[in-house]
Amino acid sequence: MRSIAIMEGARVMFLLLLSLILLTPLKISSTVEVATNAKPPCNFPAIYNFGDSNSDTGGISAAFEPIQAPYGESFFRKPAGRFSDGRLLIDFIAEHMSLPYLSPYLDSIGSNFRHGANFATGGSTIRRQNETIFQSGISPFFLDVQIVHFHRFKSRTEELYRQEKNKLPRPREFSHSLYTIDIGQTDLAVGFRQMSNIQLRAAIPDIINHFSAAVTRLYQQGARAFWIHNIRPIGCLPTATLYLRNPKPGVLDNYGCLKSHNNLALEFNRQLKARIGTLRAELGHAAITYVDVYAAKYELISNAKSQGFMEPQKICCGVHEGNAHVWCGQKGIVRGAEVFGGACANPSGYISWDGVHYSQAANHWIANHILNGSFSDPPIPITHACHKRLHH
Repeated sequence: MRSIAIMEGARVMFLLLLSLILLTPLKISSTVEVATNAKPPCNFPAIYNFGDSNSDTGGISAAFEPIQAPYGESFFRKPAGRFSDGRLLIDFIAEHMSLPYLSPYLDSIGSNFRHGANFATGGSTIRRQNETIFQSGISPFFLDVQIVHFHRFKSRTEELYRQEKNKLPRPREFSHSLYTIDIGQTDLAVGFRQMSNIQLRAAIPDIINHFSAAVTRLYQQGARAFWIHNIRPIGCLPTATLYLRNPKPGVLDNYGCLKSHNNLALEFNRQLKARIGTLRAELGHAAITYVDVYAAKYELISNAKSQGFMEPQKICCGVHEGNAHVWCGQKGIVRGAEVFGGACANPSGYISWDGVHYSQAANHWIANHILNGSFSDPPIPITHACHKRLHH
């Protein structure tokens, strides 16, 4: 019971960390559209995903204590290791490609890796952090460790495939699979807590260097098709302004987002996109697609009402009254009485599930807008992300 309490405390600290520190799409050109139509779909046999809580399908739950209800209630009808009420972007990617949902690499019970594996864990960063999950909710499985896990997975698959054909991918399929990466948000979150904005901006090149090195290592191990998400508008997370009282004029944008945080996210994305351009030149056989998730999510936030959602700063799960905050799935005291941070009656009407992570409905909206290539560079659908000639 003590370990459960510690892990629940760590999860709350992770949400608190993000809440305290977080205080025009591309059009498919006719040329690329014609080229895409001339190419067959890639028919990826598997997906290998690397990232943080935005794409974790159960890794951190398997490594420590499971995520509790009401997480997962809208689709899985029970907690499913995901930081949402249901499916994540990575789940909709798998559905779009007619592949099963990814099993987390760290989960040894009931997993099937025939069509890929998920190495992402909630709280993961690109760079190694000198903190533990028990202190601040930062995952020990930063990106370099996830790459080591992939290398181990690939090596063991080649050794054991003949014995476990129904649960392991075919070794020859690694080079024909899709490699998705969605990470970086927590690096900025830690930076907001530990550094000034000027210091954090100066640290971004080193974070990008670590990211680039990880992509290169995957390439050296046979990865060829990459689908890379940039980081979302973190200044628009409800927790970014949850503790902000009477902000001065100009601190927030027209949609209630914290400008300073979004500006640093945009700078991170600018440098990430530039580095991906360099990687395309350096990794001769790689097809690397850069996906502007920031733009897609900001479009949803700026058009929330017309898209059937409530105000983007509203939080579905948890209790937030004045200075009292009871996080999703937790218990706390509000006005002298114990309350449970339960879910709202209609999660599909909210963009934010728990103040940090998106609802299944919002994730579905984003997936519908990015998988066709409308927010990608080059502007090609995910089904054609293996064709290198479309990336020039």
